[in-house]
Amino acid sequence: MSAPPQPLRIAGFGARPGAGLESLRAAYDLAAQGRAADALATIPERAESLRALAAVLDLPLHLVQVAGVTTPTLSARVMARFGTGSVAEAAALVAAGPGATIIVRRTAAPDGMATCAVATGETT
Repeated sequence: MSAPPQPLRIAGFGARPGAGLESLRAAYDLAAQGRAADALATIPERAESLRALAAVLDLPLHLVQVAGVTTPTLSARVMARFGTGSVAEAAALVAAGPGATIIVRRTAAPDGMATCAVATGETT
């Protein structure tokens, strides 16, 4: 008898234009809390920023649409621009699939250029 599948951990990202690998990695390290993610996720507008981190971590990168996704964190600025309260949280939730839950809320890199949140779910 095989063990039940473990929920996937998806690291979702929001980033300011020009966020570098160092900022993205710092946000990831803070949010991951020592447990590796199974995949990364962000919006198409931030794909270029995240490709380098996905390569370094050897993880797939999912590009998702986040407008209309309800998140635990609510930023009025982000809501006005992207239609969700947190790009990082929404990207993680969408990529983790239906029924996903946030296990680490949006966490900012020390320089404020990137945020990362972690969600668990059954599928990517």
